[in-house]
Amino acid sequence: MKILMVSIFAPHFFNWAEQLKDSGHEVYWLDVFDSNTRVEQLDFVDQIIGWRYKWDYPGRYFVKKNSPVLNRLINRFNQRDLKAVLKKKIQEIKPDVVHSFVMYLATAPIFEVMKNHPEIKWIYSSWGSDLYYYRNQPKHLKDMNLVFPDLDFMFSDCHRDSLLAREHGFKGKFLGVFPGRGGFNFKISDPLLKSFEKRNTLLIKGYQGKHGRCIPVLEEILRLKTELKNYKIVVFGADMEVVDFVENSETEDWNNLVVLRKISELEVLKLMGESLIYIGNSLSDGMPNTLLEAIIMGAFPIQSNPGGASAELIKNGINGLLIQNPEDAVEIKDLIKMAISDEVRLKNAVAYNLQYIKPKFERNFIRQNVLMQYKQVEEEIKNKKIGN
Repeated sequence: MKILMVSIFAPHFFNWAEQLKDSGHEVYWLDVFDSNTRVEQLDFVDQIIGWRYKWDYPGRYFVKKNSPVLNRLINRFNQRDLKAVLKKKIQEIKPDVVHSFVMYLATAPIFEVMKNHPEIKWIYSSWGSDLYYYRNQPKHLKDMNLVFPDLDFMFSDCHRDSLLAREHGFKGKFLGVFPGRGGFNFKISDPLLKSFEKRNTLLIKGYQGKHGRCIPVLEEILRLKTELKNYKIVVFGADMEVVDFVENSETEDWNNLVVLRKISELEVLKLMGESLIYIGNSLSDGMPNTLLEAIIMGAFPIQSNPGGASAELIKNGINGLLIQNPEDAVEIKDLIKMAISDEVRLKNAVAYNLQYIKPKFERNFIRQNVLMQYKQVEEEIKNKKIGN
């Protein structure tokens, strides 16, 4: 089967697409924003890059950085249109299926092309806040209502989004819930696991921004200074809002608080593998990747639950704790105090997650199930051709 993938340049996409290596499928990828960078991880994929600019003239980056108005004027004549490029590639490749990742970046923008090719099956993958947040934005909602009736298949990272898709006109076949980045390679992650008894780190995802709500967590951490004095507190992936908050707080005499900016996936796994408790708090998300990382690495999760997505994995009070209101600092403080005051709860929850939840996210297990879904798509295409 010929699969043309349409996606942004993103590690999540790379990890997902890698599942198709040695699958027998012929895979192409159109980088929607054209980073013009070849991804070695996808060496088996025909990567459509370097298409955006008709002329990559000397000094283009200088103009882009220092003269936005001139840059926009030049780009009106120098940039190729995504839809035109996709149309041309469809004619060249003649794909059996187009697979779009994320509604507002790589699905709605190609609707005009896809509606002229009803013979090509169209798969859509939702990630994170792709539907839950953007359905409340008028333009994005309009796009959803326009596009969903034309989609044939859908993957998502949580059941919640499959229901939202149906509400907005999706009539196709739902292919299942899988991590947006595919599964995890336990050969890489397991050596980073520390025993429960050797853990004393409280790990916090440091994103504030549009959806994150790290600061309400930190506000209560500061009020729990005495209770947390024997813990190492690590904030990772901190954006500038979080860095500024910490720098302007009374933390000068805190010798157990560390703030890290952006770190690699391997470094995140290492931190998770030595943490007793992980806290992730946001207004909007799908199934958080960091929640999955906490579970497979043996950290007790305290996680926000936008739209009920996290509750698909976490039984509140059994294998983690759910934050029902991400902006309620008092609730967050109570959950932290509940966790640190009950070692038995933590130990039982971690044991449950490692025994019953973790195996479901092993890389090859996820891959085989994903490939089965692509096989279903292939069979439908074959049956339709026979029927015609």
